[in-house]
Amino acid sequence: MTNHESIFDQLKKQIPVDEEEPLILNRDSSVGLVIVDVVNGFCTIGSGNMAPTKHNEQISKMVEESAKLAREFCDRKWPVLAFIDSHHPDIPERPYPPHCIIGTEESELVPALKWLESEDCATLRRKDCINGFVGSMENDGSNVFVDWVKEKHIKVIVVVGICTDICVFDFVATALSARNHGALSPLEDVVVYSRGCATFDLPLHVAKDIKGAQAHPQELMHHVGLYMAKGRGAQVVSKISFET
Repeated sequence: MTNHESIFDQLKKQIPVDEEEPLILNRDSSVGLVIVDVVNGFCTIGSGNMAPTKHNEQISKMVEESAKLAREFCDRKWPVLAFIDSHHPDIPERPYPPHCIIGTEESELVPALKWLESEDCATLRRKDCINGFVGSMENDGSNVFVDWVKEKHIKVIVVVGICTDICVFDFVATALSARNHGALSPLEDVVVYSRGCATFDLPLHVAKDIKGAQAHPQELMHHVGLYMAKGRGAQVVSKISFET
């Protein structure tokens, strides 16, 4: 490792995320957009225990890209599914502190996506766990996400949101396993849009002063999340374009 090369730079060489060619979507694409937890409690400054305490470029860019994609999909009347993290105050989600409590502003879509609530193409699903696939399970044994894929005849899902290495990854890995098991027909591909994903930042020097906390360097864990998603079979892209 050269003097000017960081440990992260070296790591990226050892576990590179070789991104696919740009994804081009046209009017014949059987595609759906999945937005994972782009809520105030994870994205809006000062909105709770898991929210950024100051401007965070990675998170801000993720919100911007997610909103841009959502608008493109809705303008074309293509299906959108937005997961909204929503927890009961008396049911903790270990190891994380209380966050996104139902009925609070934390558990609401960020202002840039609030308009989805009135869009016919959008399905909103509140979930009380990390994994949106598991959080889509109903008491009667059905699954909102699975039914959405089948009813909308979706062959490709594009996934964006937060956190790249936690909620996004868990959902992507489970969706891929379900696809491989033949339980998500007609789904063929899961695409993770890297610029539309983000994670939180908890540096080591901060984490060591918080009881029970683990260090969570943002740039590194974002990279690891993308690497793991690709290793499970997802396509990872940094550019998406739309044919008219």
